[in-house]
Amino acid sequence: MTPRLSLTALAAGALFSVAAGAAERLSVSASHTLDIARPSETIAIPWARVAEALPKALNQQLIVKDAKGRVLPYQVTNLSPMAKDPGMSGVAYGELLFQYDFKAGEKTARFTIEKAKATVKPFPARTYARFVQERLDDFAWENDRLAHRTYGPALAAPAPAGSDKEVLVTSGMDIWFKRVPYPIVDRWYNIGHDHYHVDEGEGIDMYNVGPTRGAGGTGIWDGKQLYVGANFKTWKILANGPVRTVFELSYDGWDAAGVRVAEVKRFTVDAGRWFDRIDSTFSFSGPAQLTAAVGLNKQPSDKGQEVKVDFAENAKDGSLVQWVTQRSFGDFGVALIVPTASAFAADERNALVTAPVTSGQPLRYYVGAAWTRGSPFATQADWQRQVALEAARLRAPVEVKLSAGR
Repeated sequence: MTPRLSLTALAAGALFSVAAGAAERLSVSASHTLDIARPSETIAIPWARVAEALPKALNQQLIVKDAKGRVLPYQVTNLSPMAKDPGMSGVAYGELLFQYDFKAGEKTARFTIEKAKATVKPFPARTYARFVQERLDDFAWENDRLAHRTYGPALAAPAPAGSDKEVLVTSGMDIWFKRVPYPIVDRWYNIGHDHYHVDEGEGIDMYNVGPTRGAGGTGIWDGKQLYVGANFKTWKILANGPVRTVFELSYDGWDAAGVRVAEVKRFTVDAGRWFDRIDSTFSFSGPAQLTAAVGLNKQPSDKGQEVKVDFAENAKDGSLVQWVTQRSFGDFGVALIVPTASAFAADERNALVTAPVTSGQPLRYYVGAAWTRGSPFATQADWQRQVALEAARLRAPVEVKLSAGR
């Protein structure tokens, strides 16, 4: 997932010495310390810095270029779309986002941001999320690598007498494995349940969640028992592509060994990445801290697949890596990276990574997956290597410096 990008003090101050209105471009230098390739690295520039260098810049009239002059797709987030903006400066805008593929050994890249003379057409979306009311309140999201969903209140509601309505109470997370880079969520819900559970050329929903944590669901762990919430209660989309999708799901309170706990999850989904970032904020009173757990379903495959499941734990990275071998559907890997992990644990259904949490302060973790028929990862070793590379990127975030000039 996208590392936390840091702006230096110089970028926030001295580099912005050009008189207001005099700058023609904002120059960006992005650097890191690793020797590895870093594909689909998301560069995030606070909009306030863009507006300071390029007064009256408009969301829809910008050009972002790399050092070779290639125009890059970009996105401007707006987390407060109802905010008033009489000065037309984008006061509610959050960040300007674009991506770059660092080659192995390439540790610095440079870009320019300029005003465009005409409106720029929207870029093709590579990330997407939506509430799926027509499928019993699912919430689904995807990028060009994977799709996911989780489950809302209508699915948890009791079935009316005489009906065959499905009922499932869970806060677990599902995976849809894709073969194709284009969006499939709307199409799959349109073709229907029986079709997307078969690989008809675009991928397959073969991952089982049920009452487990699925791929990255959470709970509170007391050392012996996992206490979990039910289906999400409310949802909010904060940004929706083309580079990044951000949304929140909230969960009503549940009892965790006598402590009432509620949760809000914020998901950050970036194009081109095998991992999503999740910030889970638990709210509770009483103890100073609780132990949260992030889980993976121990048996996520369909019946009849002669499944073999392997787990690998890495305390240094806080990673839990799963590899699932199947008879006929292709193999797949799932992984968690919890940078603040304190231990590993398990219950009957789930393998867990635990971490301390304080009320009101987010626990950040990352969830990834890949399928041998829809990814470059053909073996368990390939997937373990990818998880290790992702963890390395998280430990060494890209640093961004800005300068405004003519």
